[in-house]
Amino acid sequence: MVKAKKYVVKQYFEGLPKPEDYDIVEEVLEPIKAGGIVVKTEWISVDPYLRAYNRRSSVPYDQYSFQVGVVQESKNPDFPIGTRVVTHKGWRNYTVIYPKEASPEDTIYKLPDLRGLSNSLGVGAVGMPGATAYFGFLEICKPKPGETVVVTGAAGAVGSIVGQIAKIKGCKVIGFAGSDDKVQWLEKELGFDKAINYKTADVAKVLKEAAPNGVDCFFDNVGGDLSSAIIYQMNLYGRVSVCGSISAYNEDVHTSPKANILQPAIVAKQLKIEGFIVHRWRNQWPKAFSDIVQWIESGKLIAREHVTEGFDNILKAFVGMLNGENTGKAVVKV
Repeated sequence: MVKAKKYVVKQYFEGLPKPEDYDIVEEVLEPIKAGGIVVKTEWISVDPYLRAYNRRSSVPYDQYSFQVGVVQESKNPDFPIGTRVVTHKGWRNYTVIYPKEASPEDTIYKLPDLRGLSNSLGVGAVGMPGATAYFGFLEICKPKPGETVVVTGAAGAVGSIVGQIAKIKGCKVIGFAGSDDKVQWLEKELGFDKAINYKTADVAKVLKEAAPNGVDCFFDNVGGDLSSAIIYQMNLYGRVSVCGSISAYNEDVHTSPKANILQPAIVAKQLKIEGFIVHRWRNQWPKAFSDIVQWIESGKLIAREHVTEGFDNILKAFVGMLNGENTGKAVVKV
């Protein structure tokens, strides 16, 4: 008999998520039948989309997110005991899974070959965030060597990888982040050509100085006024990949923030602006993972993590990430 614990969202978030928005529920797992496995959670991911998608499910609902776990019991020959898997089972410490019955939304696949790197990367650089950076940037922006690339949320899980891939592809990279420490990290360790603290800088002025010849590619995690200022400095036929709008995720859903009108810049510069969800390329994720592992091994890419320990601290890690306290990928070690 296995006792499991899980976080259940019992009411919709208003502003930042709060402890009273959740119940931590204990349950006894049913014995597995043929084809089933019991997975013990090792690493849990906290990501901005968990806040953005809060109202897409009816409450109460189990808090989903990506996790890495190890198979502890198995009646499935494809997943023997000891196999590490990536699932979307979220904030829980044990799970019963029937892989052949899983829907596409459930997500279950064997942890990629990390060649000795930390298994936590399976929910970070060699997981959904890494695939998001890889395909969202390369497939939509289609960067060319020598072009100027701007990344917002540049010190986060996705943005930090986008900027490094841009450097690998021979681009000039400018990143926006929310603290001087993050700016230093982007420039000194990750090799960004310029990093800017959007909270203290005159964004339009400093960007003009950093990119006097304009911006060719823009990977946007943030939205809001910052994004508008960047779009107005795009070059002819510039490409914008829209990943998210974290600047507004904690705002009142009934009074969405207003930003500058963008159509004049879009029309005059004939811009391509495309939003995406990374599952569009789900069958190609192994290609991204192989390249990213190789780049990490060769020293071309740094996959920094912000680790919080303890199942009871998942919410703290989640809120901290939404407040920008993390540098790199926010993960929880269970």
